[in-house]
Amino acid sequence: MVELYGEQRTRRDIDASAGSLSQFAGVRLMTLGDGTERGVRMLEFRTGTGLRFTVMVDRGFDVAECEYRGMAIGWHSPAGFKHPAYLDYEGENGLGWLRSFSGLLATCGLDHILFKYEEPADHYQYRGRDSVPHGIHGRVANTPARLSGYGERWDGDECTLWCEGVVSQATVFGEDLHLTRRIEVKVGTNEIRLHDSVVNRGFYRTPHMYMYHVNVGHPVVAEGSRYLAPITDVVWAAHAGENYRKQNVPYHTMPAPQQNFREQVWQHELGTNAAGEQPVAIVNDRLGIGFEVVSRKDQFPCMLQWQNMQAGLYVLGLEPSTNHVLGHEAARERGEIIWLEHGEERRYDVTFRILAGADEIAAAETRITGIARQPSEGFPEPSNNHVPLAGRGGGDTGKGGV
Repeated sequence: MVELYGEQRTRRDIDASAGSLSQFAGVRLMTLGDGTERGVRMLEFRTGTGLRFTVMVDRGFDVAECEYRGMAIGWHSPAGFKHPAYLDYEGENGLGWLRSFSGLLATCGLDHILFKYEEPADHYQYRGRDSVPHGIHGRVANTPARLSGYGERWDGDECTLWCEGVVSQATVFGEDLHLTRRIEVKVGTNEIRLHDSVVNRGFYRTPHMYMYHVNVGHPVVAEGSRYLAPITDVVWAAHAGENYRKQNVPYHTMPAPQQNFREQVWQHELGTNAAGEQPVAIVNDRLGIGFEVVSRKDQFPCMLQWQNMQAGLYVLGLEPSTNHVLGHEAARERGEIIWLEHGEERRYDVTFRILAGADEIAAAETRITGIARQPSEGFPEPSNNHVPLAGRGGGDTGKGGV
């Protein structure tokens, strides 16, 4: 059964009420037509609950806009949803990526995440390439996908909206990694499910790093909004080596937009539920709206939190990651890079959930605190205990995670 407008509906009931499901819900393909967004194909999803989101086919198959009953969930940056043709990823000394950074989800990878880095190219066989330069967060988010399909699927009286695409990140004498992404959401619900598969189609042993940069904006993020997570240890804080409390912005409570704010990045060690899941959320109790991200610890063993409270760039990042915040070089030194041989695969499964109303916020908080209670102190002393990440070499298919 599909719940629409507070009533349980059969497929026959829905068919009888309108000439097309698209009157209530659906998924359709469109193309943006102006400015630097011109030419970007988008899939628009509507679930019938007031949830609407778009998937950028030509921007790594990432989720761009997301709103619920007129309230924005996803973050819109000044850069906009720029077409990759207008971006020089290699430019600005590795920071060109920032000129297209926007939307609810920016996928980071497929062979590099976090800050810019130039890695040795000894795993490739080409005399002209001594190193591989990586800009911030990798190339995949600005690579157009091949659209495999989209539409609606009925299973009895239950309807699922879906899309699937393949993003190929490849070069001659280098990596040949393919991301296959499937996004599903049931009509009448507020849960978006992403299923990713990353496969090495090439014949070089290739590094793989992966992160979901989930960016939640105003009004979910506002003065007094709360960050909820089953934190068992605050591992690292980028600003801890300076005056830790200088900006007076704790990890768990958001301020109003600030002038001249310097971004804060945290890494937390999280507990999991019986299914191995690690939920995190940002909630606005005053408006009764929140957003939850549920990932698997065996796939994303690290969780980062990005606070960018700068006026005009106001956003909170929830970031499940395959690697510690220490970056690419440290991952190589610690033996924590994932190495994929030809045909090897890693899979990732994440759920985005709208928390609509006080009851759903309370239920999410109960789920999270039932795993672990986060520190009440807003500036807990970081442990700097970056737990070793095992099982990173070739030979492991990783179908159960990393």
